Amino acid sequence: MSSTPANHPRVVIIGAGIVGCSLADELTARGWTDVTVLEQGPLPAPGGSTSHAPGLVFQTSPSKTLTAFARYTVEKFNSLQVDGVSCFNPVGGLELATTPERLADLHRKAGYAASWGVRGEIVSAARCKELWPLIDQSAVLGGFHTPDDGLARAVLAARAQMERAAEKGARFLDRHTVTGIEQEDGMVTAVVTDRGTFPADHVVSAAGFWGPVIGRMAGVDVPLQPLAHQYAKTKQLPELAEATPDVGSGATAHASTDASKPILRFQDRDLYFREHHDRIGIGSYAHKPLPVDPFGILPYDEARANDMEMPSSYPFTEEDWAPSWDDCRWLMPALRETEIEEGFNGVFSFTPDGMPVLGESRELRGFWLAEAVWVTHSAGVAKAVAEWMVDGRASIDLHECDLTRFEDAQRSPSYVRERGSRQFIEVYDVLHPLQPMDDPRPLRVSPFYARQQELGAYFLEGGGWERPHWYEANAPLVDGLRLPERDAWSARYWSPIAAAEAKATREKVALYDMTPLRRLEVTGPGALDFLQRMTTNNLRKKPGAVTYTLLLDETGGVRSDLTVARLAPDRFQVGANSPTDLDWLIRHAPHDVQVRDITSGTCCVGVWGPLARELVQPLTRDDFSHEGFGYFRAKETHLGHVPVTAMRLSYVGELGWELYTSADLGLRLWDTLWDAGQEHGVIAAGRSAFNSLRLEKGYRAWGVDMTDEHNPFEAGVGFAVRMDKDGFVGQEALRGLATEEPARRLTPLLLDDPVTVVLGKEPVYVDGAPAGYVTSASYGYTLGRCVAYAWLPALPTGTGVHIEYFGEKVPATVAEEPLFDPKMNRIRR
Repeated sequence: MSSTPANHPRVVIIGAGIVGCSLADELTARGWTDVTVLEQGPLPAPGGSTSHAPGLVFQTSPSKTLTAFARYTVEKFNSLQVDGVSCFNPVGGLELATTPERLADLHRKAGYAASWGVRGEIVSAARCKELWPLIDQSAVLGGFHTPDDGLARAVLAARAQMERAAEKGARFLDRHTVTGIEQEDGMVTAVVTDRGTFPADHVVSAAGFWGPVIGRMAGVDVPLQPLAHQYAKTKQLPELAEATPDVGSGATAHASTDASKPILRFQDRDLYFREHHDRIGIGSYAHKPLPVDPFGILPYDEARANDMEMPSSYPFTEEDWAPSWDDCRWLMPALRETEIEEGFNGVFSFTPDGMPVLGESRELRGFWLAEAVWVTHSAGVAKAVAEWMVDGRASIDLHECDLTRFEDAQRSPSYVRERGSRQFIEVYDVLHPLQPMDDPRPLRVSPFYARQQELGAYFLEGGGWERPHWYEANAPLVDGLRLPERDAWSARYWSPIAAAEAKATREKVALYDMTPLRRLEVTGPGALDFLQRMTTNNLRKKPGAVTYTLLLDETGGVRSDLTVARLAPDRFQVGANSPTDLDWLIRHAPHDVQVRDITSGTCCVGVWGPLARELVQPLTRDDFSHEGFGYFRAKETHLGHVPVTAMRLSYVGELGWELYTSADLGLRLWDTLWDAGQEHGVIAAGRSAFNSLRLEKGYRAWGVDMTDEHNPFEAGVGFAVRMDKDGFVGQEALRGLATEEPARRLTPLLLDDPVTVVLGKEPVYVDGAPAGYVTSASYGYTLGRCVAYAWLPALPTGTGVHIEYFGEKVPATVAEEPLFDPKMNRIRR
């Protein structure tokens, strides 16, 4: 292990593409100057994805994190120059709609832009024609114009950052092929190349589509699938040549070869366009996925020897191009008089969920990933990873990108290949936020799956789990319900049956499959002290107590929320959110504490509703009365023949229990409850009803309503913080905040119109200006209004706001929470 002082760590970055160069610049700017960047190809264009990237930077994404990455990339590259040439050409962006569905989606995308702080507006077909004179205006219904988007000159940006980092002490070594990663006692110690060994305290794999190769050397899984993507250039177009006169050679000429018109997306045909002076470059996602084996990609010199321009440039497949060329000429009649002059299939990286893979491996400390990053997000990712390495955390939420986010079932090579290929297909698709991928399904199912199928469950998927959202068996319960008619978008992946299931939960009793929720077991003589130190609430209670608590980082940001049941003096069951929680706890656990994931070996049924006690009590000899089994208590008991851990919790605002047992007894538990519940009118209910009920009660969903960008007090979970407890992670950062009025809050809103339903991520306007965004939303069937939670400046109850939904600003009002049963009478009885 290294004896290098902590403030002068030795860093080796593998890969001198745009990510590696950006990271070297960001690290050296923060004082980590002992940085070596190793590259197998020649600099400054070593032959990876950066070397062929067309450089389109569209900032707006459904992901707030990706948008933040792109915004910083634009900001930084705009500030960089090489030989008088800017590293960014801010020509703007234009996305076209040729169908009503796409135009509606562009309105939704404009909402994302407003939510995340990107300038943009919906424009007419005539305005699209003004911005791009070559398009056929009659084919276009409208567009989304983003004036601050543009073209990143990726190779120049890499060179500029390389030079800046080198001035601060970094060194860049090309023609160094990595052959191994050395380690000792679980810590990285060096990188081995064909030209020597480089000692290191931190190693960052920024190798792009070679990431899985480097990962294998380190014994670290990198869930990344390279795919080839078509890009072509036309012959010279007179219309462009006339508009852009020849300026000769030199820096000015270099700048002129880029573009003057906005980068263009024709997503209805999976195409994008950019100018190359007097030619047009065209990229297509319309062809079949062309997966590439990362272990078969040739090194730079071998690729050149095999008549390849670079390792990332594969031969153009004419047969895949023909349909796209027809679509291009349909949109731009001028292309009918020209031909494709050159083309190639460029390789770049996809993950199963389309997000980057970032962070430090737990298995090999000091080994970091900065993989599956496109030029669009490169500088933003580099900044975040540099902050993470130097400061211990990034300044923005990264949970969507964390390398630990994937379940074990999502890491098989087959899964990564199938889902990565599907991400390629869906790059430009109009995707609903609930829309699942088709394959491979089913992958993970609860023990109740057969019964759910018999009841006509409509399954969506999350984390590989099949999750019932409603049951067709409950369709007769819809009769007599008065429900507002939904618009086509909010009606997708929804059924009025969800309203009937919510009503039945409020009036009788329902069974909810809670198996996909993560369960951890923490044991050992030091378990209590460990959990006390790691979480915010007081867990020093007698066995049988259940506590809602928080995981914070050192800055007081909410990493996760947990329910912790003390089942024995040294045994705790923890309800967590994601694999990242498991990783966080294992990283910090002392030797006398064991943390393990018990999710796959167990299952859970939520039994909720006013008749829940009548259903459960006859099945057990234990006292399930309110006096005998209080709220937030746990018991290990038997229901019929089934041993269960029963916890009196409710995330739907009704009396009830979460009932846990082993997976092998799960089906017997379900059948026992189902049979006993028949006389009480029991139903099975799905996630759609669950989400509505939990929002009426104001229960937060971590990762959606709050992240580590938020502290507990502004997120409305300050009640789970015990500032008088002995030290816990994040405590010092919270001092003083508990008594201060937060400048922003997670705010409950009720839409004024009883018909409109929003879904989340829509911008919220206060006094006519964007002031925040919706986190999660659902129709509240008990309240007769859509409930939306939003991050907003602190506003008094009753304040009127507007939520923009597909371009229309709908009125809403700040409400007092909890919206339903504020005295908790229904739960505590």
